Amino acid sequence: MKTGNTIISVLGGVIVGTALGILFAPDKGTATRKKIAKKGNDVKEEAMGSITDLLGNLSEKCNSIVEKGEVLVQNGIESIQNEIDSAKKQMN
Repeated sequence: MKTGNTIISVLGGVIVGTALGILFAPDKGTATRKKIAKKGNDVKEEAMGSITDLLGNLSEKCNSIVEKGEVLVQNGIESIQNEIDSAKKQMN
């Protein structure tokens, strides 16, 4: 079976299972809808937390790369200046 068919089958099973679970739930429809809404909000908050953590980590890594780049540029400038000074001394 191809991967696409497998994914479609799994998603179909999840949808059917969820629908059956809601239909046979012992709670009233309003209570079930509230539970679904709460679970949706919980999942959303968890996803937002994960995204925030990811963005924080990316920001830290970018800042680190920028700082290392600045050090490399400064070292390069100093090295070039030293070579220029050395060349001037040799010319005199």
